[in-house]
Amino acid sequence: MPDVLDASPYDALLLLSFGGPEGPDDVVPFLENVTRGRGIPTERLKEVGQHYFLFGGVSPINDQNRALLDALRKDFAEHGLDLPVYWGNRNWAPYLTDTLREMVRDGRRRILVLATSAYASYSGCRQYRENLADALAALEAEGLELPRVDKLRHYFNHPGFVEPMTEGVVRSLADLPEEVREGAHIAFTTHSIPVSAADTSGPVEDHGDGGAYVRQHLDVAGLIADAVRERTGVDHPWQLVYQSRSGAPHIPWLEPDICDHLEERHAAGVPAVVMAPIGFVSDHMEVLYDLDTEAKAKAEELGLPVRRSATVGADPRFAAAIRELITERAAGERGQDVTRCALGALGASHDVCPVGCCPARAPRPAAAGADSPYA
Repeated sequence: MPDVLDASPYDALLLLSFGGPEGPDDVVPFLENVTRGRGIPTERLKEVGQHYFLFGGVSPINDQNRALLDALRKDFAEHGLDLPVYWGNRNWAPYLTDTLREMVRDGRRRILVLATSAYASYSGCRQYRENLADALAALEAEGLELPRVDKLRHYFNHPGFVEPMTEGVVRSLADLPEEVREGAHIAFTTHSIPVSAADTSGPVEDHGDGGAYVRQHLDVAGLIADAVRERTGVDHPWQLVYQSRSGAPHIPWLEPDICDHLEERHAAGVPAVVMAPIGFVSDHMEVLYDLDTEAKAKAEELGLPVRRSATVGADPRFAAAIRELITERAAGERGQDVTRCALGALGASHDVCPVGCCPARAPRPAAAGADSPYA
């Protein structure tokens, strides 16, 4: 029997994700949820929804979250961590508020939250915290006893997140034709965000050129590139590039875009490129469409050999990393000394988001932070 691991004072884990449609009839209602308050007409949402319709109107993110739930439960059982795992989404069923209500009715009083976003940014952290505050406010209005909700720290540089992606890049390089393999470049990709959001990502002291968002991605990319060199004996040139821009054209977003980058690399005589989506936890729609469909089509047009490496998904090493983050946080809450596991130059991220961290465009309450109204 495994040793029993102590998760106290926590009595549940909540997997909090973005959500996605599970059939053609869900696509426009899902996009209405995502864009609520922006006044985007239905016809425009139908145009945007073509990405989903190419895949039968089904986003892969929900099945990937189910696989991650299974991996977490399996890992917890094998290692003696008695902690029930729930799942709630921001934009589609199971909805966050419904899941929190279920948790309260099940008697859960101290909840840890795992967001499916590894890095600091408004959309990757603060917005999830705002959604948590909205859900808690709804439960409070119903007269329910509110639980204490904390969020696990950013895990971008945890070995259990970095190692599977490193392995994926090595496999993708090996899959290239031998004659172009040694000269291949690595394009580390992540979601583009407005430059203003990047510059104010992370704690106030990290604000500036690209903020914590860019620095964290560069740190991970450097870690993977160094590990790839050690394993292959080849120093592959690399660059951090961006994908999935969705904003108005007059607003500056992080660049270069992956398709522009492929054109530039081809023009420079690079023989092949491995696209490594380090900014994403799983192979959801933005990976399947923006890389596997759009970027690969651009590469075929150019005659440029490309491969796309895997995200961490439900890799057992990632599930183990989450278990370690839970027991680390729990021990800290109990006042014990803990070793906070992290690779690279940036060290382990903060447990509690400080005031001014990844500020919102307009002030809104956010749970699980130093400024939370539900501390």
